[in-house]
Formats: sequence, structure tokens, C-alpha cells
Amino acid sequence: MGVQLVAASAITLLAAGLMLSTYQTLIISAGIAIIAGLMTWTTLPTLYETFLNARLSGVDILKPSRPVIPETMGLPTAIIYLIGLFIFMPFPFMDWFDGSARLIHSEDPSAIGTFPYRKLGEILAAILAIQSMVLLGFADDVLDVRWRYKVWFPAIAGIPLLIFYYTNEGATHVMIPLQLRSYLGDLVDLGSFYYVYMVMVIIFCTHSINILAGINGIEAGQSLVISCSVIINDLLFLYNNSDRASVEAHLFSLYFMLPFAGVTTALLWHNWFPAKVFVGDTFCYFAGMTLAVVFNFIYSCPQLFRLVECPRHRMPRLADDGLLRCSTVTLESKKPMHKLGRVVVQMLHSVGLVKAFKYDDKGRIVECNNFTLLNLVLAHCGPMSERNTTCVVLCLQVMASMFAFFVRYKLIEYVYDKPV
Repeated sequence: MGVQLVAASAITLLAAGLMLSTYQTLIISAGIAIIAGLMTWTTLPTLYETFLNARLSGVDILKPSRPVIPETMGLPTAIIYLIGLFIFMPFPFMDWFDGSARLIHSEDPSAIGTFPYRKLGEILAAILAIQSMVLLGFADDVLDVRWRYKVWFPAIAGIPLLIFYYTNEGATHVMIPLQLRSYLGDLVDLGSFYYVYMVMVIIFCTHSINILAGINGIEAGQSLVISCSVIINDLLFLYNNSDRASVEAHLFSLYFMLPFAGVTTALLWHNWFPAKVFVGDTFCYFAGMTLAVVFNFIYSCPQLFRLVECPRHRMPRLADDGLLRCSTVTLESKKPMHKLGRVVVQMLHSVGLVKAFKYDDKGRIVECNNFTLLNLVLAHCGPMSERNTTCVVLCLQVMASMFAFFVRYKLIEYVYDKPV
């Protein structure tokens, strides 16, 4: 009854919005987001037994009872999200169809203009990239692919975006800050290196969420905070902005972010402590392809690139008192540590990003926390319960988003002479 009431209220509000709003397509996207969220919320519980019987399950090792719960629930979440995008796809182009659903071409440009094939290509390329990442993420969940191979999954899934950008002569230049323009000029064309940069961003963002995983609610919670931040930024830009190209770019972002926030909210409901489902690598890759979260990946790089010993699992450990403590790594347990790795550990320790637990006779660090955001939080704020750890990390994400807004809307005028 509650779901039907929410759905009826949403439809009523959307109908009123469609009559009053100049952004009717955006209102439709918001409606699809609500419907997709409700579908996710009601569908996931019906799949518990199906996934358990298919052995798509995992042990919640941070609970004393170590319950077995369904895993890979990011797959149905992503499928519902993609279905929502498929249903929404015609709406941005309704002005180019007549009453018989026939496409109006450019024979009469003064009447309606040329059909925006580029815009359609952007949407299709983005959907194909997300869909590819969902497939590769599910393969990782089922096959448990080794890190050396799956690190390239996002680059493979991002090929449609790169091809579309290249074939449509996308810009490869970057704007230079005011302080450096006397040396480098206003713009610098990166050429092929721009595509290398795009691939690196895709890889970093996708694995950032996957690396952070380990406690209930953290992957879906962080994804929801970031998606809401992107939505707020897009809406702020739409307000009182006359640049049509910029408006279209932010509308494009909203068309993908609103349904994502809807399905992620529903998934978080089921994944919140104590979790009834695990999101799996499928959701981590799916969310990472849709969002941009880089800090946790950068912080993890010393271990990912083997400058520092990297155990297979770096999630926090459950103590006898039921609280979480940071997991640690012994720096020279298998082989002598590289000099560069020693320098990195010492530098991070000096700025508080590494907490030392043991020293050798020469005063060198031999045991410290693992290099993930969860362990960093527990090293300085722990021990804490799993629920409180999730809340602290999400609060940090909110603070990071607020700082990003401050940089974007306040500090930007000291670096660039026009909005970027």
C-alpha cells in the first residue's frame, strides 16, 4: 500500500510539473528515476532465494554470526537502471517527431531544425559503456578475475565513449589557469594524450568504489552522495543560464544521474547495516563508470602498484568486542621493501595518512594500516561499529562534495577569467 501511495503521489506531482515546467524532459527523467527506484526496492527482496540458490552469495565476515546473504545485487539494480534509460531515450527527441511518430528531417530547417544525431550518439555511447561495464562486473563476480586482468575492464568498457568522442572531433585542449598563461598561453592542445587521460580517469573512477568496499552500505552510500552532488551542481547551473550548449551538457548529465540516484537509494535501503544483500563488483563497476571518485584510488596506489606489500583482502577486521579495527600490513613480511616504497610510507606517515603500529631497531616503520580510506578512518577514529564507520565515511564524502562546490563557485574566479 505504501509503494502504491508513493507512486500515485509521484505521478500527480510529475503531471503538475509537466504542465508548469519549461524542462518537461527533465521532469520525465525524474519520474522514471522514482519509478526505477520503487521497482528496485520491491524487486530485490524477491530475488534473495534465486541468488542464494545460484550460489551468488557471500559471507558477512564482519558479523559475529557470519551470515550468508545474496551477492551481486548490483546486477538487477543496473538492469532496472538501463531499462529506465531505454524507456526515457525517445523523450529528448520528441520535438523531431510528428503526430505519426515519423522522424522530421531537415527539409524544412526553419520549422524545426536538423535532428540532433550527435546528441543521440552521446546517449547511445554512454549507455553502451555502462552496459559493457555491468557485463564485465558480473563476470568478475562470477569468475573472481585476478586484479592484473580486471584493472583493464573499465578501459575496455569505455571504448564506445572514446570512439564517439574521436569521430565527432571532440576537443583535446585544456584551459590554462591565469597564473600560467604568460608561459603556456590560454589553451594547450594535448592531442592523443587527452585520450590517454580519459582512459585513466575511467579506470581510476571505476576501481575507486570497488577498492573502498568492505562494510555494509559504503559502496551504495558513497555513490548516492556523489550522484546527489552532481545533480545539485547540474541544477545550479541550469538556473538562470542562457548558454544553450552548456545547458544541454548539464541536462545530459541529469538524464543519467537522476535514475542512478533512484536505483541506488533503493539498493542502499537493502544494503544498509545490517545488510540483507551485497552489491557485488557489478554495482561497483557500474557506479564507477557513471561517477568520478578518485581519492581512495590514489591513496591505494602504493599498494596497488606493489610499492608497499598488498594483501589480497584489505578490509577492516572484526575484534572480539564487536567493533571494527583497521587491518594492518607488515611491510617486509615476504621480501625487502623497495626504497621508493619506504619513502612513500614515511611521507604519508608524516602527514597523518599512515598510522604506524610497529618499528624496527632502526626506527623504521614495519607495520602500518592498509592503504584504504576505511582503514585510515579506523586508524584515527576507531575502533567503531560497522554502522558508525559507514556514517563517518559518508560524512567525509559530503564534506568533500561541499569543498568541491566551494572551489567550483568561489575559488574558480581566481584561477579562470570565465566559467568553465
